[in-house]
Amino acid sequence: QVQLVESGGGLVQAGGSLRLSCVVSGRSISGRAMGWFRQAPGKEREFVAAISRDDSRTYYADSVKGRFTISRDSAKNTVTLQMNSPKPEDTAVYYCAAERRGTTWYARKLNDYDYWGKGTQVTVSS
Repeated sequence: QVQLVESGGGLVQAGGSLRLSCVVSGRSISGRAMGWFRQAPGKEREFVAAISRDDSRTYYADSVKGRFTISRDSAKNTVTLQMNSPKPEDTAVYYCAAERRGTTWYARKLNDYDYWGKGTQVTVSS
């Protein structure tokens, strides 16, 4: 049974920083692309960041580029999202996801992933 558990969410002031972690159990994340998505109240889930299977490439939504950083620690089976200079519009539930195997991975699409965590709430105050 593959499980993804996010942590690190909370309340942060705009301009501060927050570090989200996603610990994966039941399967190694080594060689598997990973992503972060978010969903704000009343909005659809949207892509935030992703890292390729070999860590050679990272992908970011335009809205977070230059502020957020995705990284992986395969030894700890953990993916992190470093959030610097968050803005109130970054307020959302953040989800970690693992690549769906057997299909072409495009990084930014929900269907690129088949394992999801339950999310962690991030609230950015102005």
